[in-house]
Amino acid sequence: MLEPNDFFDLEGYDHRALFTDGEFVWTALDRLKDYIAACFDDPWPLAGITGQIERPLVIHDGQVREGLEIRPTGPKGTVQAFADGEVLEGAAIVLPGAYLFDDRIILGPGSVVEPGALIKGPAVIGKNTEVRQGAYMRGDCLVGDGCVVGHATEMKGSVMLDGAKAGHFAYIGDCILGKGVNLGAGTKLANLKMIPGTVRLRVGRERYETGRRKIGAILGDRTETGCNSVTSPGTFIGPKSFVYAALSVPGGYYPARSVISPSKESLKFRGPN
Repeated sequence: MLEPNDFFDLEGYDHRALFTDGEFVWTALDRLKDYIAACFDDPWPLAGITGQIERPLVIHDGQVREGLEIRPTGPKGTVQAFADGEVLEGAAIVLPGAYLFDDRIILGPGSVVEPGALIKGPAVIGKNTEVRQGAYMRGDCLVGDGCVVGHATEMKGSVMLDGAKAGHFAYIGDCILGKGVNLGAGTKLANLKMIPGTVRLRVGRERYETGRRKIGAILGDRTETGCNSVTSPGTFIGPKSFVYAALSVPGGYYPARSVISPSKESLKFRGPN
């Protein structure tokens, strides 16, 4: 019920090794720091590059290149790099105005860091991911392929599996977002209890001790939250679930295909049929 495969389909996920079968899903957060640190055992293209980016940086075939033409293409203005008029397929781009707090940053092919984004390492970002203007990544961030860390979104000590998106004004602290999770604008995944102590989880009559002072939300694959929703520390929501807009969701376990919606007097929870 509370293992990784109860929340995520990890088949084909590049960082499958972060998760351990037979253990509670939140133990992946306990291993996250060491796991990310090991990603920097081998050389990486952005090593030695820090501070405000003044000219576009292009990473192609494992090398940083400067002086290339950068321009938007396509109906959504996707930014791409060009050499001699030809698109550099798979090039990752860090645009001027982005700030790299330190150099422990890995950026996968096709990903873009927009002006105004601030990244503190260590951070590992996968392929074809957008780190948008105003994003703030505060370290120990593991972001998969095809993700969005959006405008005014803050992320720390968290994992986003492939296709997870937090497009606007979100807070993601000590969380794991499954494949295809979408956070509505203004979603806040709170990670620190107001009352001192570690986060405990109740499922039916059973109680589980996470051993963590900070733990946000663990959202199963393809779960969606409505705009301005808030989850309390220690919120575990199974795959294909929905949280209505402007709700405050109490910590606890919600099974797959849950619908968490408002009622006239309080929160109404409808589990799977």
